[in-house]
Amino acid sequence: MKKLFVSFFVGLLLFACAAGVFAQKREMTFILLRHAEKDLSNGAEDPDPLLSTDGMKRAERLVEAVGKYKPRRFFTSNYRRTRLTLTALAERSLKGYRLPIELYDHRKLDAALAQMLASNARTVIVAGHNTTTPALANLLIKENKYKPLGESEYNKIWIIKIKKGKIREEKVIEY
Repeated sequence: MKKLFVSFFVGLLLFACAAGVFAQKREMTFILLRHAEKDLSNGAEDPDPLLSTDGMKRAERLVEAVGKYKPRRFFTSNYRRTRLTLTALAERSLKGYRLPIELYDHRKLDAALAQMLASNARTVIVAGHNTTTPALANLLIKENKYKPLGESEYNKIWIIKIKKGKIREEKVIEY
C-alpha cells in the first residue's frame, strides 16, 4: 500500500511539472478592461453601484467586441459593477454553460496576476477599474507604459498575448 501511495504521489508530481512546462510554452491572451459605466443616480453615497443603462449596453457590446477570443476564465474585483460587466460574456462564451466569474484582489495586483497565470487558460478576461486595469497591463508587459484612465473613460480594452514570457502582441482597442 505504501509503494502504491508513493508511486501515485511521484506520478502526480511528474504530471504537475509537465503541466507547468506546457503552460510556459502555451500562448495566453489577456483581455483587460475597466468596468462599464456605473449608475451614479444615488450620488457618491453608494460605494458599490450597479451599472447604468449605458453600462448595461456596453456590457452587451463586450460580447461582440471580444467574443472571438473565446475567453474561458473570467476575473473581476469584488464589486457589482465589475461582475455585471462580464456577466453577459460569461453566459455566452461556452454554449449551454455559464462560465464562473472568479474574484481577484484589485489591491494586490502581483498576487492577482499570479492567480491568473496559474489558471493555465488560453484566454483570460479581467474587469477592473480606471487605475488597476492599466496597472495590470503594465505588469504584464513589464514596463510603465499605460496611465490611469479618466473618470469617464470606459471604452478601452487591452489585448496582450504572451508566450514563453514574451509579449507576442499588445494592442488597445475601443468598443
